[in-house]
Amino acid sequence: MLNKGITRRGFIGASIKTAAVFTIVPRYALGGAGQTPPSEVITRGTVGCGGMGYGAHVHENKDGPVRQIAVCDVDQNHLNRALQKAGKGCRAFSDFRKVMDIKEIDVIHIATPPHWHALVSIAAAQAGKDVLCEKPMHRFIAEGRAVIENIKKYGRVFQIGTYGRFHHYEHIGNSKQMKKLVQSGMLGKPLVARVTRANNFNWKVGMWSGMINATPMPVPGELNYDMWLGPAPVKPYHPHRVHGSFRGYWDYDGGGLADMGQHYLDPLQYILGKDDTSPVEIETYAPWPTHPDACGAWGRLTLKYEDGDTIILESGEWGIPEPGEHAFLEGPKGKVYAGHRTEPAGLFDQLSRFPDPPELVNFYDDAIKTRRQAGGNAESSHRSACLMHLSNIAMRTGRKLRYDPVKQEFPGDEEANRLVNVPMRAPWHL
Repeated sequence: MLNKGITRRGFIGASIKTAAVFTIVPRYALGGAGQTPPSEVITRGTVGCGGMGYGAHVHENKDGPVRQIAVCDVDQNHLNRALQKAGKGCRAFSDFRKVMDIKEIDVIHIATPPHWHALVSIAAAQAGKDVLCEKPMHRFIAEGRAVIENIKKYGRVFQIGTYGRFHHYEHIGNSKQMKKLVQSGMLGKPLVARVTRANNFNWKVGMWSGMINATPMPVPGELNYDMWLGPAPVKPYHPHRVHGSFRGYWDYDGGGLADMGQHYLDPLQYILGKDDTSPVEIETYAPWPTHPDACGAWGRLTLKYEDGDTIILESGEWGIPEPGEHAFLEGPKGKVYAGHRTEPAGLFDQLSRFPDPPELVNFYDDAIKTRRQAGGNAESSHRSACLMHLSNIAMRTGRKLRYDPVKQEFPGDEEANRLVNVPMRAPWHL
């Protein structure tokens, strides 16, 4: 994109009016009957074309408002498949930095493993691209702060790849209605939210636990394993470390908690009104010591905010029996159960007398065009990602922690703070 206030689409429109075109261009670039006007076409580059990247972030080029300009992956098999899906007009790359050099790209979609999310987001912002990034937003807390700074500095728009706060809060109900109920005060304060298997939240603890003492194997010829590792420490190759099951290793992700957490906790953070803060107290019930490489089991995580609001996570997969039915959200004056049943009954029927929360800005429909920050923007997404990281840090240190949500550090706790800002393998750095 062109900087200095001139958008690529605006530049195209001005150029067509003032200059003759002496090259053959596809019909979508010129508009016309049955074609999307060039000012409305959004061009996309996708970095990371594995399962989620291929399925959700590689666009099939047809006449319409989106054009897939580039795909990028360090696995040649993934790259070939993505290029075939995108079709005519798309180019393939194995190094994401070359994608950033393509000025015609408006938006970068990031579907790499999480240890790459922050670096690619920052590179995209510096290259003048807007960013739609898969969850979790980052692998450790300092990365999130760096992404926020660069999104602001370069005037970009950011959206995390989870939309629970926009529509229907999975397993519970409409996020906007839930937020309105909290704002009404009918539940009272402080609030307790339970994100547990009993309330139909699956934390996938066993699914995304890492292998211990896996036998090293040869790196397949189609995979650039060194580039896949990037900023992560070098570890012997095993297929379980890459391509989906990477979620089970601290170097790249944070187990089922980090895999599902932003889906479950981002809308909850919105409902509770915590988009600009973090818990001050974190306590875990989990095996200790944790394995230094492989993510493992946990039973309960408790995160308490300064105002007393508390989030309780229970995996149902370790050490704690499955509880009976209990409220998803409760305060001293009322409760909300799965399916919108309330105590006292009929709380949602009374919401019409209260003001609605502000409308959230949608990334593609509004934010890119108006330059307003999207509903799942960098700041709010960073705070929801921090909920998983804080929990994992408490598990890895094996003790109750105190956290400063303003300084975003653990006061006087050197051990915990080492997991806030994790060194990267050279030459990669924030």
